[in-house]
Amino acid sequence: MTLLIVIIVLALVFDYINGFHDAANSIATVVSTKVLTPFQAVVWAAFFNVVAYFIFQDHAVANTISKTVNKEFITLHVILSGLIAAIFWNLLTWWYGIPSSSSHTLIGGFAGAAIAHAMMTKGISVSWSKVVENDTIIKTVLFIFFAPLIGMAISIFITIVTIARNMWLRMAIIVLVTAFTVLLFDQFEENKMNQGLEKFIKLDKYKLDVAKAQALLEQDNNDAKAKEELATAEKKLKGAKEVYDKIVPVMAEFDKIGADSIASFAYNEGLLSDIEVSKLKDEARNANNFLILEALSADNAEKKKEYDIAKVETEKYKVPVKQFLKKEISLDSAIVAMNNLYPIDPSNTKKVRSKIEKFNIQKSFKKDIEKSENHTIVWGIIFTSLLFMLVYLYVEKIKTPTAYSVGNMFKKLQLFSSAAFSIGHGGNDAQKVMGIIGAALIASGSIQDFGQLPAWVPISCYVAIGLGTMSGGWKIVKTMGTKITKVTPLEGVAAETAGAFTLFFTGQMGIPVSTTHTITGSIIGVGATKRLSAVRWGVTSSLLVAWILTIPVSALLAGLVYWISTFFS
Repeated sequence: MTLLIVIIVLALVFDYINGFHDAANSIATVVSTKVLTPFQAVVWAAFFNVVAYFIFQDHAVANTISKTVNKEFITLHVILSGLIAAIFWNLLTWWYGIPSSSSHTLIGGFAGAAIAHAMMTKGISVSWSKVVENDTIIKTVLFIFFAPLIGMAISIFITIVTIARNMWLRMAIIVLVTAFTVLLFDQFEENKMNQGLEKFIKLDKYKLDVAKAQALLEQDNNDAKAKEELATAEKKLKGAKEVYDKIVPVMAEFDKIGADSIASFAYNEGLLSDIEVSKLKDEARNANNFLILEALSADNAEKKKEYDIAKVETEKYKVPVKQFLKKEISLDSAIVAMNNLYPIDPSNTKKVRSKIEKFNIQKSFKKDIEKSENHTIVWGIIFTSLLFMLVYLYVEKIKTPTAYSVGNMFKKLQLFSSAAFSIGHGGNDAQKVMGIIGAALIASGSIQDFGQLPAWVPISCYVAIGLGTMSGGWKIVKTMGTKITKVTPLEGVAAETAGAFTLFFTGQMGIPVSTTHTITGSIIGVGATKRLSAVRWGVTSSLLVAWILTIPVSALLAGLVYWISTFFS
């Protein structure tokens, strides 16, 4: 428990450091254009970092981070080593004014420590693909390049549209792009709901179970146990697919009928009955310290034997649980039956009872559906487009346009665009620390999966990054605000809006990207619209080298820290 508390504290410290390390990303353009003073800018950015808590509900990025490393190789020592390495690299790059990525530092540290752990426990020949989640790492590495390119493309587009002489053509383009964006985010929402449904009814788990059983049979066609496991897994998979196919069409009507109606339909049609038994069984055995036992079994042979027995015997909890749900037996009888199958520690009896009493599959499913809802972001995009259009109309048609009035308009708009970028920054970066804390809670056995993340975790992460942003990051402001290219208010609005959209876009896809990379690409984009020579490419190439080195360097540092930690454990 002590080690878990240390990890949580260090994670929030990292979050705080991330805030002041990346503060410059949020305030560089608004300070360099003298719209706000540095102090005003950090307070402004910090406030909207925290506002992001109320906008980003599904925590897709955090979930991705927590699964960077395969569960088998996640231990508290691995997480601690990754955090120490990430904090060290973050402070070092901050001291030298290098706008490196806190996100990639954290991912690199987590992966590096896990690989070191695997090599020391499984041998130096262990395959890295078995240690880290390849899809997560590949997507993260690709978006080192894609995130700034997307930001650059959007900022160039916004700048060109803004300076277009024909205002009505400009308006038409904004309407078309807004409509396309709304449709895009609506598709994101639908995909997330479908993925969430797969996970809720364990369709993804059953697919994996089938694949594992098939792999065992390929090694030995006469393996009777593998054949039995394959038959069981295929039966479960078939049942889950049937449920999935019946619920998906109803989920497509989410915007019209809402999560409550979808959950009611699924429950009333009996589509949640099997998963209800499975999930309540999990709740009951987890309340009896099953997850803690699983965590301890990773490094303790005796606990491993005990866990292997518990894993088999507690599966039998399904029988009394099913009888209780059908009201064939009372809660007291169900607990007695479970205790006879696998002993419930007397100190946990009250907790097990409480979990069973409070369990409601319909409410649980409704809550899961609502996590994918992104209407706040969609309405924010629509509001942004309307705001820009109304401002253009006022300045250019109602009021006689002058260089001063147009410049003043963009200074005011920059307050809005910097706020939007700060929301994206908070929503993206606070989630990364949430992912690490979530992984630690799972490794310690405190929760079963990321869906059970306690409410205090996101709240503390958003507050920590907000406080960090208020501390500022003055060394990096100069690089981001003046060294890459000189930024005007118009270009500041374009860069920040492009950066915000990129962060919202990748956040909805659950891809952990760097706010540093994103705003840098956006600033380069607005500079390139003037002329290519307006961008200081020497500075930009130096930044690119720092970006590429961040993941491998932080991974090596974390591996070294983990190796050193073995002498003290």
